[in-house]
Amino acid sequence: MFNRSDLLIVGAAVVAIGAAGVTRYAHLGDVTAFGCAALAVALLASLVGRSVEQLGERLGSGGTGVLQSALGNLPELFIGFFALRAGLTSVVQASIIGSMLANLLLVLGAAFLVGGLKHGSQKFDSAQIRMTMVLLLLATAALVMPAIAHGLHAPVSEHEKPLSIVISVVLLAIFALSLPASLKRRASTDPAPAGHEPPRWPLWLAVSVLAVASVAAALVSDWFVHALEPAMDTLHISPAFAGLVIVAIAGNAIENVVGIQLAARNQMDFAVSVIINSPLQIALLMAPALVLLSLFTATTLTLVFTPLLVAAVLLTVLTVSIAMLDGESNWLEGAVMIGLYAIIATMFWWG
Repeated sequence: MFNRSDLLIVGAAVVAIGAAGVTRYAHLGDVTAFGCAALAVALLASLVGRSVEQLGERLGSGGTGVLQSALGNLPELFIGFFALRAGLTSVVQASIIGSMLANLLLVLGAAFLVGGLKHGSQKFDSAQIRMTMVLLLLATAALVMPAIAHGLHAPVSEHEKPLSIVISVVLLAIFALSLPASLKRRASTDPAPAGHEPPRWPLWLAVSVLAVASVAAALVSDWFVHALEPAMDTLHISPAFAGLVIVAIAGNAIENVVGIQLAARNQMDFAVSVIINSPLQIALLMAPALVLLSLFTATTLTLVFTPLLVAAVLLTVLTVSIAMLDGESNWLEGAVMIGLYAIIATMFWWG
């Protein structure tokens, strides 16, 4: 059932949850509580992803993709919901964009860098990736339309809340429509070259781990948000940087380290697919879901992002799309992507 890697993740998650709980209620310092909660969230995100993969294998590779789309971003969704309840709207908006940037620049860049250094220039199926990138570009454009309307002082800018709700419903409908195609596309690929192994966990264990990890993620996300604001004050971190970098990496990017591992094994088709699908899911599922969930909190979330966030995500999606058109990657492209991520993160350090 559990191999050494599984036991390591489970054991580390249990220890991190215990430490987060102790620091949350024992008042051992804001920064300590924040660090422990962030580590626990990251480990639980990895555990959720692993249990989803084991559960999805019963339905084939297509089922795995659908389950990952529906459940892979649960920890970050919890963080966003609790942050909205705490009134941290700017953190949530930055974390939505930050999650997309972390995957497109940091994780994909690391995959190109590691794979390129180990295997030289690597090739992947550009036709398959092109469709995903087109969907990502269209979804990103829809996501930032309210901010563009606001910047242009269009008449619709006076109706940001209903506009955001309409766009969210449309994006969720597009996500639902994309599921059958995703199932067919993934099911038509051979799982073996994609890097999937036969399920190690019995069905009851996969369901149990997913349920426990999801409940724990909800609990720890509340602790994480509780410690976030005091930690920002102590460390003099702006809400924009906290959302763009810290929340995004803790809640989302860690689970996609598998993409880097696949690149290191020269399985670039699946590596790129895993990494690129994550920001697409954020744009089509997580962001609109948070907008609709905010209707049940005192804080209303709209899709009116700041101009710098809009510029960062649009330029990133366009740049990555162009870089991937030739179906080939190398270590230098990866280094440039990581460098661009560092530059964008630095720009938000002061707010």
